[in-house]
Amino acid sequence: MASSNFIDYVKINARSGAGGPGSVHFRREKYVDKGGPDGGDGGRGGHVILRGNAQLWTLLHLKYTKHVKAEPGVAGEGGRRKGAQGKDIILEVPLGTIAKDAETGHQLTEITEDGQEVIILPGGRGGLGNDHFKTSTKQTPQYAQPGEPGLESWIILELKVLADVGLVGFPNAGKSTLLSVVSAAKPAIADYPFTTLVPNLGVVAYRDYRSFIMADIPGIIEGAAHGKGLGLRFLRHIERNSLLLFLVPANSEDLNAEYETLLNELREYNPSLLDKQRLLAVSKADLLDEDGRKDVTQQLPPNVPHVFISAIAQEGLEQLKDLIWKALNEPLSVY
Repeated sequence: MASSNFIDYVKINARSGAGGPGSVHFRREKYVDKGGPDGGDGGRGGHVILRGNAQLWTLLHLKYTKHVKAEPGVAGEGGRRKGAQGKDIILEVPLGTIAKDAETGHQLTEITEDGQEVIILPGGRGGLGNDHFKTSTKQTPQYAQPGEPGLESWIILELKVLADVGLVGFPNAGKSTLLSVVSAAKPAIADYPFTTLVPNLGVVAYRDYRSFIMADIPGIIEGAAHGKGLGLRFLRHIERNSLLLFLVPANSEDLNAEYETLLNELREYNPSLLDKQRLLAVSKADLLDEDGRKDVTQQLPPNVPHVFISAIAQEGLEQLKDLIWKALNEPLSVY
């Protein structure tokens, strides 16, 4: 997923179609010069619909779509013929997309299943033809209902990446390197902060042809929950992960303090994130000897399962996969 192609936020002006007007018409045939009213109903206006598509990973295809407008319904006709419905506008979005009203911030819906369809702006109802308004005392109504107007609104579409495991760590913690080693993903890797500018997804192969999805979220810094660094732009992606894997490098000055800082940023952003299962991986473990690992272990939180790994030296990766698979399928208690 190239960084220039990963779009997780778009704002669109959407307008549903107006309903068609009902018809004012009277039956006129040979030998029937005073037939009753037979005006048909107008057709419904087109809806604006979101549809989940599991083949999409980004909102890139909607980046330059600023206005969408569904068609209006067609007017009714004589002979009680109903007007055709306006054509719906269907916006296909990746799974994990949330739609919000741009003015109020109210969440309209979230798309989590392939093929799921949700009407975010319904089309206006068609008006009733004059056939509906005849009575015993008013047998020739000269009026019909107009169609209901369509709705218009600015809609925000936000993508929250769906993954089993989300990697959480400071810049340069080794998240991208780990993802590139355990999956076929090819994230950008370099020795400077914020190499990763977009979330990257990788399918991690496990034993007996099983697999799980891992997401590399751009690095968090202290104050990210208040918008510092890449902050709020990517913290939302963590909300969709079943399991959070914290990565703390072995050469960190204080591993426990770094872990607590990461934890605090998640708490500041959304306290419910702390209800997710957590694992801790000490990356760059090839820098430590046996005594060094013992010292590091004493710094780690005692109630969080941990493992030493080195993506470069291919060390501890199978143990990490085992730990993740067990946590995903045999849920641990929340720490």
